[in-house]
Amino acid sequence: MRTPSPAGRRPAGRGPGGRSAGWLSVLRTPVGAGAGLLLGGVLVLAVIAPPVWGHQAAAINTDVLLEGASPSHWAGTDNLGRDLFLRVLVATRLSVGLALVATFIAVVAGLLLGTAAVVVGRRAARLVATVVDITVAFPGLLLALFFAVIFGVGTTGAVLAIGCAAAPGFARLTQTLVAGVVERDYVAAARIAGVGRVRLLLRHVLPNIAEPLVVNATIGAGSALLAFAALSFLGLGVQGASYDWGRLLGDGLDGIYVHPAAALAPGIAIVVAGLAFNLFGEAVATRIGQAATGQLTPLGRAARRTTADADRTSDEAAADLVLDVRDLTVTVPAADGPIRPVRGVGFRLGRGEAVGIVGESGSGKSLTVLAVAGLLDERVQVDAERLRFLGADLLSGTPRDHAHLLGSSFAMVFQDPMTSFNPALRVGGQLAEVSRQYGGLNRRDAAARAVDRLRAVRIPAAERRARQYPHEFSGGMRQRAMIGMGMMGSPALVVADEPTTALDVTVQRQVLRLIDSVRRSDAVATLLISHDVTVVGQVCDRVLVMYAGRIVEELPASELATGARHPYSRALVAAVPGMDSDTHRPLPVIPGRLPDPAALPPGCAFAPRCPLADERCHQQEPPVETDADGRRVACWHADAETGLGTQPAAERSAETAEAGERS
Repeated sequence: MRTPSPAGRRPAGRGPGGRSAGWLSVLRTPVGAGAGLLLGGVLVLAVIAPPVWGHQAAAINTDVLLEGASPSHWAGTDNLGRDLFLRVLVATRLSVGLALVATFIAVVAGLLLGTAAVVVGRRAARLVATVVDITVAFPGLLLALFFAVIFGVGTTGAVLAIGCAAAPGFARLTQTLVAGVVERDYVAAARIAGVGRVRLLLRHVLPNIAEPLVVNATIGAGSALLAFAALSFLGLGVQGASYDWGRLLGDGLDGIYVHPAAALAPGIAIVVAGLAFNLFGEAVATRIGQAATGQLTPLGRAARRTTADADRTSDEAAADLVLDVRDLTVTVPAADGPIRPVRGVGFRLGRGEAVGIVGESGSGKSLTVLAVAGLLDERVQVDAERLRFLGADLLSGTPRDHAHLLGSSFAMVFQDPMTSFNPALRVGGQLAEVSRQYGGLNRRDAAARAVDRLRAVRIPAAERRARQYPHEFSGGMRQRAMIGMGMMGSPALVVADEPTTALDVTVQRQVLRLIDSVRRSDAVATLLISHDVTVVGQVCDRVLVMYAGRIVEELPASELATGARHPYSRALVAAVPGMDSDTHRPLPVIPGRLPDPAALPPGCAFAPRCPLADERCHQQEPPVETDADGRRVACWHADAETGLGTQPAAERSAETAEAGERS
């Protein structure tokens, strides 16, 4: 499964210098440098304070009980004569350590809850999301007190309480980030290739959401520090001979009017440490936001491939048939009843043949292909009289049963150029993974194969480019690399869904030539989806015209411009300006718009926009008729002269309205 994209600026932490360069750049800002030094000082103090001052902080001196601040005791002494300033320093390890442990619990629990949609089934994920939605509505401190009662008084109970109280917020963030990644094309392609749920999560989802999660965890550590101090202050945290800042603050508060330094010292320590974590997290978040501004999100990644074995029937083998679709219907559940955006689509595709599908946005072109590839949501129902790929019945079994076949023989260039490469992985590694995972090649051979495929799709300096990230490729190079990924195996079918979107005309021509050369050299069947009837006419052998989820005409590509019989087909051709178009007249357009698939009009779906529509068109849907040459058309007035697309838009709209009134 494959795709293209525009060139983008290098994201923070990518390319030469790696991810660490992006994180170190945080320290170059004034706020980042200050927060980094402050946080570093707190962490160093947590390490060295107990062994250096632990013995002195525990020493009892009855001669200086409850003394105020002095040069000998900067924060005074407690009721046993122990130096409070040293005790505050020594308490840094326990206070910071317990906060980090609680943060770790919150992060782990939040990740498990937030990624449930990827790992478990839909019903279980929905239940988890409901629990998260309910718990995140309560204040964190209130949840912490609730869990503290459940887990009991003491250090362990307080750590678990704070960790569990912070988990829902982290889970909500993770859910949001995961939802933005799982819809990317590279994730969908990995699923169809049979990648396991856990590997999908670890390989394709978490690396692309790691930075905001780390930022949130850093800020969360500061919040956990404050929460733990609050529980200890209330007597629910650290107990016995141990002490942390919260407990020291509680003890010092009793004599705040006599010895204020006893309460101020741990209070200042809590504020300083909390600010260190929060400011550093905010500095990192700001740096990531600046790096993302002006940067084009890199392409996603495509699927891996596997070895396939298709059990062909004898008649299909004789016809060398790659794809056979008959009466394909896609049904989407909705509150007001099921919606059928694809209705009775059927076509055949032979080895080495190029077929184009044209139509306006929303006509069902991409949805048809996604249904064939098994990439639709599991709630969407796909029905067909026949749906065979290389002889294998795709209607039987589960998507996982067909993962090997589709992964090795079905390659797809997705429409969105921003989501087809995994931005966290190098291009060569993504290509090589296909051969390593399913082709049985070792690391070196797979890398060599990836470089060879990049050369085959005419990417210069292929060895150097294989070590780069997707954002370092231009749009055209990225598109060619996606085609190269499709060639890592031996595909029998390449589906190109708007493969020239967002590319200039020169690069478009190069990409189309490359697809055509791959088709001709390896006898690979090609299915090209496009709005541009000119492109389809140049590259394809046959053209399927879709409207409102239905194929309304099929004809040779060479006859599209002059031999189209359906009024909609002729209108599409006429709407494309040419070199001889009259610049003094408005550009031709098709009046009206596509009907809502949830409320299709009776009869022919194109009738409200067609100047030839009569009463029969508005009441009866025309059947698809096939002539002796295999051309198909679904129209009661096929071949009739319409004039649609040759008049100015205002005139055509008026005529269409009049025709509608007459009918």
